[in-house]
Amino acid sequence: MGTRFLGIADLAEAPSVAVVVDVMRAFTVAAWAFAQGAEKIVLAESLDEALALKARHPDWVALKDGPPAPGFDTVNSPGLLRSVDVGGRTVVQKTTAGTVGALAVKEAPLVLCASFVVAEATAQLLRTRKSDSVTFVVTGDDGQADEDLACAQYIARRTTEAGTDAAEFLRRAAESRAAAELAQGVRQGVHPDDVALCLEVDRFPFAMVAALEGSLMVLRPRTMPSPTDEDPVR
Repeated sequence: MGTRFLGIADLAEAPSVAVVVDVMRAFTVAAWAFAQGAEKIVLAESLDEALALKARHPDWVALKDGPPAPGFDTVNSPGLLRSVDVGGRTVVQKTTAGTVGALAVKEAPLVLCASFVVAEATAQLLRTRKSDSVTFVVTGDDGQADEDLACAQYIARRTTEAGTDAAEFLRRAAESRAAAELAQGVRQGVHPDDVALCLEVDRFPFAMVAALEGSLMVLRPRTMPSPTDEDPVR
């Protein structure tokens, strides 16, 4: 399997398979939302679009980066999301990097959104697809965020080497600038548990697949079966 690791600005065309990585925190938050029963996540192009969707669908849960803001139900924090009732509901998510990266590859035939908490399930789905080429989109810091690159490299390694140890990749993420900014309170809309929650490797048994549904880019979970199942793709 050929792999590329690109920043959002480096994407010249839609790849055949894209894995969009945002560890701290968009796609850790998305995974937590699904674990808490969210039906789907709409990835919004802008704050205005997120608010417009919320206005049309008052029962939807809208979240954004940074501090709380009028019209939004919560912020992009896995620790804070744990106290929000998302069961059976649609979440609208707009973030600085993760949602932007997913929308940048919305024309790709297969788009996966990933972080450490769904790493193995993502790698398993890639193994079942047997793709010749996979593009990992490193969303943070203009493609330089080491927590995202470390996670992308870990998933890529796990796709071909199932026994890969996560320790070194997690260490890099823990020592990243994003982790330091979250821990030190440089960023707003943060829970003290956020960094630890972002570094819980393979916490959830599902991958997250994004696809266009009408005019909206919608993220849904895809639970991966155990390796003993005969049919690896549902």
